[in-house]
Amino acid sequence: MDRWLLIWAITLPFPLKNALHADSINSRKARPLKTRSFAVIGLGTFGSTVASELARFGNPVLGIDTDERHVTRLANTLTEAIIADGKDEAALKEAGVGNYDVAIVAIGEDLEANILCTMNVKLLGLETIWVKALNRTHHRILTKLGADRVILPEQEVGQHIAQMLHNPLVRDYVSLGNGYHVVDFKVPARLDGKPVNDPAIFSKYDLRPLGAMRENQFLSCESGDLKLKEGDKLLLLGKRVDLRHFGDDLRYGS
Repeated sequence: MDRWLLIWAITLPFPLKNALHADSINSRKARPLKTRSFAVIGLGTFGSTVASELARFGNPVLGIDTDERHVTRLANTLTEAIIADGKDEAALKEAGVGNYDVAIVAIGEDLEANILCTMNVKLLGLETIWVKALNRTHHRILTKLGADRVILPEQEVGQHIAQMLHNPLVRDYVSLGNGYHVVDFKVPARLDGKPVNDPAIFSKYDLRPLGAMRENQFLSCESGDLKLKEGDKLLLLGKRVDLRHFGDDLRYGS
């Protein structure tokens, strides 16, 4: 049946195709976004930032901390904020943590509380558990306990900053694994007006341009007719060494 629907759509008159496409886009826009619910346990700097941002995105967020000051500060920001001890399984159960989709254990320096809280939310049956770790040893312990994602915030942020300092033309990046990165690369004056498909620009470095942000507009590189403009945010895919060589050659005129 799907095959015949596809054939039918391909043979439609062009204006009708456009109308159906527009209806599809409008229906997607009108469709409410699915949200997940989050329980953030530990409302220090890290936990409160995560909780506040999740709430700002429109998600139901429960915040839990033993410090009344932290809870009071976020009472009007989160869906619910309560004083409770993450080491106490009964307290977490009474707070309804087991009804949430995701738990973020953001307890800071108290290693024992962090581990016990992770065990408790695991026992409550949450589908996904993210935990803040203090060090590599702690990371291994939390992984053994079944945490879905273990975060080392200082290390991860430090690596992120070092990558941008390493290559000054890189504004931001995402690691894809196996040595590959997607970087947000600021187009310098030297590339102004150059076509993005110019083999002299990227092929030498084994890099692939994916698209560019120009002010508030995303410009695709698929057609190959895009001409770069100074200040564009160009998305480049490649290995770190190639990205560094590319940046150095542009800066130093090689």
